[in-house]
Amino acid sequence: MKLPELVVNDDKAQKPIDIQVEIGRRPILAFGNSDGDLQMLQWTAAGSGARFMGLVHPTDAVRKWAYDRNSAVGRLDKALDAAVADKWTLADMKRDWKVIFPFEQE
Repeated sequence: MKLPELVVNDDKAQKPIDIQVEIGRRPILAFGNSDGDLQMLQWTAAGSGARFMGLVHPTDAVRKWAYDRNSAVGRLDKALDAAVADKWTLADMKRDWKVIFPFEQE
């Protein structure tokens, strides 16, 4: 039974540990949108065989919010550098997505 309290902060170095506990193996694909996802993406990339690492850059302050290197809320700095250096798929929210929320289509 899940209780309504935080048992573990599933972020940064804890994220790959929690994934291993929950699914019992290294993922073959991972997506993230902040530095809190960097270790999960690196852990996924370190596996053998074909792997996919995707990073969403939240750049649309009008439809959601924007953050990156110097943001007060959210942080995307080291993961952004890693995505470029390691040639992960990088999606720019403002440039690459016509729709962020389904109600925008109405």
